[in-house]
Amino acid sequence: MPSFSLESRLDGAVGGKTASALERAFGMRTVGDLLSHYPRRYAKRGELTPISSLPVGEPVTIVAEVRRANERRMQNRKGSILEVVISDGRGDLSLTFFNQSWRVKDLQPGRRGIFAGKVGEYRGTQQLAHPDYELFDDEATARLTAEANANLPIPIYPATSTIASWQLTKIIALVLDGLGPVPDPLPDDLRARRGLLGAREAVERIHRPDFEDQIEPARSTLRMHEAFVLQAALLQQRAFVRALSATRRAPGALLERFDEALPFPRTPDQIGVGEQIERDLQGDWPMNRLVQGEVGSGKTLVALRAMLQVAQSGGQSALIAPTEVLAGQHLRSIARMLGPQLAPELMPTLLTGQMPAAERRKAALRVASGQARIVVGTHALLSETTTFADLGLVVVDEQHRFGVEQRESLRAKGSSPHALVLTATPIPRTVAMTVFGDLDVSTIRTMPAGRAGIQTFVAPLAEKPAWFGRVWDRIAEEVAQGRQAFVVCAAIDAEKLTKDDTADEPVPDDAGGARTRWGVVQVADLLSRHPAFSAIRVEMLHGKMPSEDKDAVMQAFARGEVDVLVATTVVEVGVDVPNASTMAILEADRFGVSQLHQLRGRVGRGGVPGLCLLVTEAGAGSPARERVDAVAATLDGFELAEVDLELRGEGDVLGDAQSGARSSLRLLRVVKDADIIAEARVAAEAVLADDPALTRHPGLAAALERRVGMEERAALAKN
Repeated sequence: MPSFSLESRLDGAVGGKTASALERAFGMRTVGDLLSHYPRRYAKRGELTPISSLPVGEPVTIVAEVRRANERRMQNRKGSILEVVISDGRGDLSLTFFNQSWRVKDLQPGRRGIFAGKVGEYRGTQQLAHPDYELFDDEATARLTAEANANLPIPIYPATSTIASWQLTKIIALVLDGLGPVPDPLPDDLRARRGLLGAREAVERIHRPDFEDQIEPARSTLRMHEAFVLQAALLQQRAFVRALSATRRAPGALLERFDEALPFPRTPDQIGVGEQIERDLQGDWPMNRLVQGEVGSGKTLVALRAMLQVAQSGGQSALIAPTEVLAGQHLRSIARMLGPQLAPELMPTLLTGQMPAAERRKAALRVASGQARIVVGTHALLSETTTFADLGLVVVDEQHRFGVEQRESLRAKGSSPHALVLTATPIPRTVAMTVFGDLDVSTIRTMPAGRAGIQTFVAPLAEKPAWFGRVWDRIAEEVAQGRQAFVVCAAIDAEKLTKDDTADEPVPDDAGGARTRWGVVQVADLLSRHPAFSAIRVEMLHGKMPSEDKDAVMQAFARGEVDVLVATTVVEVGVDVPNASTMAILEADRFGVSQLHQLRGRVGRGGVPGLCLLVTEAGAGSPARERVDAVAATLDGFELAEVDLELRGEGDVLGDAQSGARSSLRLLRVVKDADIIAEARVAAEAVLADDPALTRHPGLAAALERRVGMEERAALAKN
């Protein structure tokens, strides 16, 4: 019998045809990929899944019993239909087969089996058309083993229309029969302390348990494997950065002149985080720090002071932002903060993909020559044609919009530059440990003095439809007092809705209403006909507008030449208009908690009190409404981050950008398994401190090698 390892190629283990099907369906290439495709649940041969709750349009796998089978001729064309009714004792489901009369011999009343297919409807009745099935061997020859088999758990795998669950069961059984020893990634003392299984036994039991009580110990073991390997990978990345030599960047006259000219005192948190960064920039290895803080807490100020420290020795800093609007806003904000004395010396320069070619060439030349010591841009900074004279600091704004690969590709443009990551989305401790475990984390909690604050109200149209009219009157009242307002929509044009027109963040599954009703276009049209808005200047802003048009609208709004800005979520981050007092977010249930909090942070930034109106048709008590109510209940972003995590689960919170972290989380759950993650980190730190090269921990070294391979495949799939 051939002996496979986890690194073995699948085509050598299961044959080329099956391996190709597995790669197409699940992206699997190795035996390890296949064996980490764990069952999502287990059925029993005696168990019948409730048919009444099957979702229409979804692929399902159920255990059921054949009640009757009936073959009839088709009326309008040649051939026959075999109709089979299966039951779970409480509900019936029809199976339909065309021109397959031979199946009637198999599907005899009383036979049980597993049936899989896509649930459809025909004349108001649920059915599976041409389902796959595997019948249990209930014939007389198997009577002796029937009792033992009745309690044998049947693994039900995540499946596709091309590969059913029991086909995976058979493929995995074939591979397990030929699988050799599995090196254990866990240190012996951790496994003994936790009472965990050996690696080979855990893999065997999760796929082929003899009894139900064997499943949980296998899951617990493999959950710790995930946590331990993930933490070891993050710690290795941190060690890799610390093994690099960094150019020390000492503070000097530039920073002193900037601090002297500041028109306000820095907050205690700004001072504390600034001192941490100041020390990091003079260290032996490159800084790798995440700064998290509320919208308006002064993260840009902290980052700019770091840029001045780097500029003192002639180094350049690059700030990468997720959108052109935000990049332009950052540039103007930095130039304003530097003032007329420092700005000409440092020459802050904008570089984005949508700039006119001649302007972009000029900007790129200033960057390549080192004349521009502060560079702000979008993904254009990652382009191969963008080069720096001496890149000393990389600042990434809104980390959740960028993957680790993008951050590293920008860092590769310098000689071990320092890295500073900024986020206004507060990160729960467990997520920070899981996703940003290679970074040192700083937090700015205190807000600058002089903020007037924000009041948030829900406008619940399901209960009080008349409030919709009151929203527009309230905005008009604010404008009449010389203030400005935002109206935020989840789409550009609700009538011509395409995937690209929706808000930047995916619409939550439980969003109220099946479809967006209010896009930017519809709201602008409504306000153009609203009597209270006849003298109010309204403009639109969205991501599909040409770059120069977006910039012109934003600058006109900042100058006070526009009263009401109707926009998509392009205004979510970085837009700073102190005179903007009011924001109405339409269909607020179509946004996530963190995004609502970010949007709300655009108002109440000056001495004018902020007002945020969350307009929703979601019914009281629904999950969508819970989200909106949670945002209205508190201004504390850190509290909301925990609420967000509970409501949405970490899958959405981690985001696709963190491909490595996410794709490796098969059984581990960031919230529920916080203690496991913390214990795994301590254990991984101890192992790497004692054995950095992992010469005495071959199982961990092999697991890390497999994990890196998986991340590289994920990265390649994006290109």
